[in-house]
Amino acid sequence: MKYALVTGASRGIGRAVSVKLASKGYNILMNYTSNDKAAEEAAELVRQAGGEAELLKFDVSDAAATAEAIKAWQENHPDDYIDVLVNNAGIRRDALLFLMEYKDWRRVLDITLDGFYNVTTAVLQPMLRHKHGRIINMASLSGLKGLPGQTNYSAAKGAIIAATKALAQEIGKKKVTVNAIAPGFVKTDMVEGLDEAALKAQIPMNRFGEPEEIASLVAFLASDEAAYITGECISINGGLYT
Repeated sequence: MKYALVTGASRGIGRAVSVKLASKGYNILMNYTSNDKAAEEAAELVRQAGGEAELLKFDVSDAAATAEAIKAWQENHPDDYIDVLVNNAGIRRDALLFLMEYKDWRRVLDITLDGFYNVTTAVLQPMLRHKHGRIINMASLSGLKGLPGQTNYSAAKGAIIAATKALAQEIGKKKVTVNAIAPGFVKTDMVEGLDEAALKAQIPMNRFGEPEEIASLVAFLASDEAAYITGECISINGGLYT
């Protein structure tokens, strides 16, 4: 049986990724932090797509809770391992830097960057032992070019891109690939509060992306067809930034 762990899986891109991977034959471990209703709804969509859904409720920024949850799952599945990891969990706390409160700086980095470390280190050893695995990190346009009002988010996502490139070189010999995806503006709750009309005018394709479009790229990177792609950050932004 094939298992994929998707963090931040209850809504938006994470939910779309979970459904897409389920349609490709994966059983999905769906991480979320607090919204039980949204998580249950997302799990039902995964089941409708043909996969098993298992909800794992923990905060990725909490190292102990993350390790405990993944260890418990592994003990209950001694003959299996997590073959695909999608580090998707993230939040925005936008403000100009001179107005940004430290707690908002810290929380964005804790979830995105510490979350990457906590979850990846918890699942990496079995991938290396089996000499097969896919780690896919959700970066952002903000991490490539920087966006004003998002110094914290840009810092976190830029670091994820650099970490992707470094880890890919560390574990390539073990046939575990590590890639990042950098979406532009996508129709999820992460773009709430942004001026959609003004932003669409800057995008050559004149629209926001759909979560399912990001999910399709994740599914490709998780597939055997992408076995020779590693250390890459792939943009998907409608031509906004190339």
